[in-house]
Amino acid sequence: MNPVWIIDDDRSIRWVLEKALGRENIAVKSFATADEALSALGKGPSPAALISDIRMPDMDGLDLLKQVKANYPELPVIIMTAYSDLDSAVAAFQGGAFEYLPKPFDVDQAVALVRRALAESVQQSGEAETVGAVPGMLGQGAAMQEVFRAIGRLSQSLATVLINGESGTGKELVAQALHRHSPRKNAPFIAINTAAIPKDLLESELFGHEKGAFTGAATQRRGRFEQAENGTLFLDEIGDMPAELQTRLLRVLSDGNFYRVGGHQPVKANVRVIAATHQDLEARVRDGLFREDLFHRLNVIRLRLPPLRERRDDIPILAKHFLQKSAQELGGEPKRLTEAAQKYLQGLEFPGNVRQLENLCHWLTVMAPGQSVGVDDLPADLRESPREADAARDSPVPGAASRRPASADWLAALGHEVDQLLMGTPGHVADELTRQFESVLIRRALAATHGRRIEAAQLLGLGRNTITRKIQELGLDDAPVDAAP
Repeated sequence: MNPVWIIDDDRSIRWVLEKALGRENIAVKSFATADEALSALGKGPSPAALISDIRMPDMDGLDLLKQVKANYPELPVIIMTAYSDLDSAVAAFQGGAFEYLPKPFDVDQAVALVRRALAESVQQSGEAETVGAVPGMLGQGAAMQEVFRAIGRLSQSLATVLINGESGTGKELVAQALHRHSPRKNAPFIAINTAAIPKDLLESELFGHEKGAFTGAATQRRGRFEQAENGTLFLDEIGDMPAELQTRLLRVLSDGNFYRVGGHQPVKANVRVIAATHQDLEARVRDGLFREDLFHRLNVIRLRLPPLRERRDDIPILAKHFLQKSAQELGGEPKRLTEAAQKYLQGLEFPGNVRQLENLCHWLTVMAPGQSVGVDDLPADLRESPREADAARDSPVPGAASRRPASADWLAALGHEVDQLLMGTPGHVADELTRQFESVLIRRALAATHGRRIEAAQLLGLGRNTITRKIQELGLDDAPVDAAP
């Protein structure tokens, strides 16, 4: 990654940013004037991002922005300006600035903003191919980076892959990326949602049918397996596949042959299968709803897609992408989320995951009155619903400085309990202890707040949605709370 350039005539500002970014292993290069930076452009590696003050002797930040954008339109430029300098902030955005950083600034906020700019730079330049491999597939957090790395490792493999993830997390995008980076990339990618097709039609959709196989079969029809010949077949929501079709699919995966409906001649299938589901297939196997042998055939390589609530840091990047996409589709200028709106969205649960966020951004593009989108511009149902906000994200937890380490006696008791469970209920130890631990935490917090859930959530550092869900899952709705000491 090329360095971040810092341009400011104030030596102390340059020093603070250099130290802060250096601690994050972000390379930096500093300049005291805009003229020095412009002279350096084109004489070596271009910056990955540029941070410039707006008030400098000789050339100011806005003139620098204009010249940089004329020659490097994709380079993210952050303009530093005073809080009261509203006109300059507006001028910076009109000139194509990525964002502005108000002075005096919070160091963590500055680092986070630089990271967003670097993510933009990577997306535009294509330096990280897996990140930008498929439109809408973005993420800088550890969870998604692991997915990107897995796609890279599988780039020369034809192994069967099983993708697990909640609805809306982007399972088909991952399947497309796996195909696009595989040796089969020049052959077809065929997708089918097995849960969206009626049971009596699914067999014909997958395997095709012969002429006269059933009423209405006037001609021979090639199924999805034949359509995906030499390529990739993506079977979405595989957990909902009927039992009889599971048997037929197992046969194809085992020996590579299948029969069209009504056919008597085997058809050879040269297809890579990628399957996806939001369900727990192991649980469905235990319940007799999914064939165990088919599960093991599909579960060669497994990828887990994290829900959006586990990758909150990616929400600003994704939102910006979707706002730009919606603006392009509608022929307008992309709207921008304020910092407050970004933080608010990062506190929501997003049960619909990335798909829900994309729909929200499309709504904002059409309905939000101005170019800058604040919290008040969000749909009423989002503003009125309980937020999944962790109080510790914006302010220190009360009493955090006085926390005491867990006592040795408590840890010894925990160790003893683990030993007993390992002998008595192996395979369920983590679930059992987690359930007990969460029950105690929530009971004690409710006792300390006399049953007030919002306050209990704040004490524990949980969101209101989380504590409500946990109370229901643990069956604590009607349970008496313990007396606080």
